[in-house]
Amino acid sequence: MKSRETLIRLKRFQVDEKRRKVTQIESMIAEFERIAAELDREIKAEQDRSGIHDPAHFAYPTYAKAAMQRRENLKRSVADLKLQLDDAKAALGEAFEEMKKVELLDERDQMRERAEEEAREQAGLMRSA
Repeated sequence: MKSRETLIRLKRFQVDEKRRKVTQIESMIAEFERIAAELDREIKAEQDRSGIHDPAHFAYPTYAKAAMQRRENLKRSVADLKLQLDDAKAALGEAFEEMKKVELLDERDQMRERAEEEAREQAGLMRSA
């Protein structure tokens, strides 16, 4: 039984680790999206300040061009992270299912042991009567 308890603890640890990874990826996505939105505001402000809204214009602000590139990089990173998030959620689901199987096996074994113990006690009572 000791090895089963160790296995259950291991499975719970694995589920917790995968849950932390999902949370970490979700936080990164939220942070990148927040930064991209902030860059959108900065680009708009720079365009309004310069009066030039066409990125192809020769006098388009350099800062706005750099901010646009950074924003696009962040958006690509968010797309990549969303793929990683899907994989991490799938791995979490699998780890959770494995943990549940081990817990159910342990519960079944404990119920069988209790039933055997009760049967032994009943047999002992029958003999003494």
